[in-house]
Amino acid sequence: MTQTQDQTTTLTQLAVTMFSVSDQDAARAFYTEVLGFEVRGDERFGADGADRWLEVAPPGSSARLALNPPMGGSPGGGSVGVESTDVLAEHRRLAARGDVDLDPAPTQVPGAPLLFAVRDPDGNTIWVVEEPAS
Repeated sequence: MTQTQDQTTTLTQLAVTMFSVSDQDAARAFYTEVLGFEVRGDERFGADGADRWLEVAPPGSSARLALNPPMGGSPGGGSVGVESTDVLAEHRRLAARGDVDLDPAPTQVPGAPLLFAVRDPDGNTIWVVEEPAS
């Protein structure tokens, strides 16, 4: 497909990213009880309400994370970044729980922010990244 100079996008922002999970209730518990996200939507749809759309997000975030059953294939394998006002404190908080799969310590390489990874029960990765300086 060829794009000409006068074509512009009508897309405005990243709204929803999706993770494939094996158990929506367990995923909801992990994201709300462990990471402190809010439930933004939890609705049944489809024939006889057999399907479920579940969205969570950090407080104040306009972007959301949908937690869906696999649509062909296995759950897991996704990755998303979330910003933190205090990466070290967040790592200490999660490590103190003793039940979270996270990197042993935050790391920082030249040219990159301080960060660490947390993995949900399905193996999706949440990168906790230092907010950029304003």
